[in-house]
Amino acid sequence: MWDNISCWPPTPLGQTATIPCPEILQIITGIEGTVNRNCTEKGWSVTFPPMDVACEYNVNDTESEDVEYYMHLKTLYTVGYGMSLASLSLALIILLSFRRLRCTRNYIHMHLFVSFILRAMSVFIRDAVLFSVDDANHCSVYLKDCNYVMVFFQYCIMANYSWLLVEGLYLHTLLVVSFFSEWKYFCWYIALGWGSPLVFIIAWSVCRHLYENTGCWNINFNASVWWIIRGPVILSIFINFILFVRIIRILMKKLRTSDVWGNDFNQYKRLARSTLLLIPLFGVHYIIFAFFPEDVSSGTVEIRLSFELALGSFQGFVVAILYCFLNGEVQFEIQRKWRRYHLRKYFWLRQHKHSTVSNGGSVLTQVVQVSRSSQRESRKSSTTPQTSLI
Repeated sequence: MWDNISCWPPTPLGQTATIPCPEILQIITGIEGTVNRNCTEKGWSVTFPPMDVACEYNVNDTESEDVEYYMHLKTLYTVGYGMSLASLSLALIILLSFRRLRCTRNYIHMHLFVSFILRAMSVFIRDAVLFSVDDANHCSVYLKDCNYVMVFFQYCIMANYSWLLVEGLYLHTLLVVSFFSEWKYFCWYIALGWGSPLVFIIAWSVCRHLYENTGCWNINFNASVWWIIRGPVILSIFINFILFVRIIRILMKKLRTSDVWGNDFNQYKRLARSTLLLIPLFGVHYIIFAFFPEDVSSGTVEIRLSFELALGSFQGFVVAILYCFLNGEVQFEIQRKWRRYHLRKYFWLRQHKHSTVSNGGSVLTQVVQVSRSSQRESRKSSTTPQTSLI
């Protein structure tokens, strides 16, 4: 039976059912208490000890505030992921439409766009699967094979962090290595961006199935299993932060030299500007909470969720703006395409106008010829009778 808080299993008459505190309360308070209920002839008895005593959480005082906060947070990240999905899809179409924009750098940007798109789609799919069922059926809320949805969700999250790391590595390589095979490095980037998350996700899925096969795999209590995917994510964030510091130092050194203030400086500026603006977004605020333990106070949890969900959901929108809409090469190609379209339209209208005038002239010539021939025939018919009379 679902009582809007916990799910009570079938219990014989006269016996007592004991269940742990709800998982969400254990996450917020860090208390692993238990609550009991007796099965009587009149039905279930009241819970003892009370929920607020057993779980050390006053549900009546804070439930409405918490529900309102989480609903606002869900609305915020839904809007953020929706904007990111729309802007990234448009940016991906733009980069694929222009042949001049197809290079290694933009290929990496496109893979980053795809990772953000998959991340947004996985969030919407997860919410639809986990939170779409009515609370009355919460005891059987998890659909069959819903753990595959969580596997897909975790893979998209890891792939997104991996491609953010690839962006940092690529910029660092451009600034450090003078000559290198971009195609060879690009193959390694593909393996790092899509292949390495797959290895950790498979390992996590196997361990989760063997040691923590509970629920829909959406709540992690076994820290050792959870660190299989959390560890690589934190490592990628930490490496990106180090790359950010190194890139800043390299650019500062290049700016101090006098021979950089030519074409090379413009190249470094063009290649580094977007990523340097992006690295603080996905490095600095993540590094603040990367090493925080899971069992912390509710206030810290709210702050952490606000940073990770609110800022993370709009991150794809910022990526699309920096790498596509504000990109000088993309703007130049769009303007060139727009000018060519107007030029073709102008020549088409001009050609159509000339063809209309020429067609009109030919028609007028035909009318004049027909009128002249008719006049000749009329004159001929008028002279014939007179000749016969003479």
